Amino acid sequence: MSFVEIDSRESYGGIIHCISGKEIARRIAVKITPSCCLSEKWRIINLLDDIWILLPEVESLGLEEGRSVTSVAAEFGIAHRFVSRLWRQFQTTGTTIRGFSCGRPRGTTPADDRYIVLQARRNRRQTAGEIARHTTQATGRPISRFTVARRLHGGGLFARRPVRCVPLTPAHRRRRSLWCREHRNCRDNEWGRVLFTDESRFSLSSDSHRILIWRERESRNHPSNIIERDRYGGRGVLVWGASCLVVVQTFTSSTQSLFMDDNAPCHRTVAAEQLLESEDIERMDWPARSPDLILIEHVWDFLGRRLAARTLPPVTIRELRFALQNEWAAMPQQLIDTLILSMGRRCETCLAVRGDHIPY
Repeated sequence: MSFVEIDSRESYGGIIHCISGKEIARRIAVKITPSCCLSEKWRIINLLDDIWILLPEVESLGLEEGRSVTSVAAEFGIAHRFVSRLWRQFQTTGTTIRGFSCGRPRGTTPADDRYIVLQARRNRRQTAGEIARHTTQATGRPISRFTVARRLHGGGLFARRPVRCVPLTPAHRRRRSLWCREHRNCRDNEWGRVLFTDESRFSLSSDSHRILIWRERESRNHPSNIIERDRYGGRGVLVWGASCLVVVQTFTSSTQSLFMDDNAPCHRTVAAEQLLESEDIERMDWPARSPDLILIEHVWDFLGRRLAARTLPPVTIRELRFALQNEWAAMPQQLIDTLILSMGRRCETCLAVRGDHIPY
């Protein structure tokens, strides 16, 4: 015996092919396991809804031929009580189609759902429990935080960590917009003669939040699942770096190059000003509080990822210095070239948001 199965990987008009009842029972038994995620179980249940309509009709034919319930259950590899219940239903109603069931009624109305989403959009730092309490007070019906979370997911809102950026005042936004408007039409060769500089600190105890571990439940404080880290970073080294499309040794006034820094106080000291004047180096005007426009920040992120990916992380200052030098030397030049050539897009994006933060 065989019947039509609708492949659950497609839509309702999906792939249609024929398999045996025993094979479909075997697939169901294999797929529904305690390790299945909730979405996978619901997908299998939806598939069962399609099978339920067709499988009992085949079984009823076997019973009408005079076969026993036990033999039919053994052939299809399903429970005896399942076949017996369907056979009694077929004898009573003449069909084995499942009746319509609406399930548990929703605890919220469409208006409540819109109210929940509106609360989250007005104050994005509210927890699901706080929104549930406010909604319960407004509607007079008890609503759990799990219901609120499902309604927010249905409205396209999910709990995520916010992006951390430096604070910007209206004056900062105006200066950023003005600077981007002046440099939006710069060609790639003009960006190529800019020497982008910046400094960053690397510590022995990594403060990266990208490190993940595999652990069992209820084992958060197990010694193997703890990463020891100093609160303020511990010992480390301060690195100053520069990147540009031209060779650094040719960076002189004859090449009409520009020196870029991020307006940090250490770059505005008298000694720094005198050094630039003595070398006849022209400094590029740069807007304050604009780390998202400094492409070398991505270079520091690249170095941090390379250090974290090392099998044996450095444990002394000497090892940390050697590791940074090796990773800097191994950095592909294509990465730096791609970052420098992205300055035009950064300016356009900053202008589009009127000087606000950009996703770089």
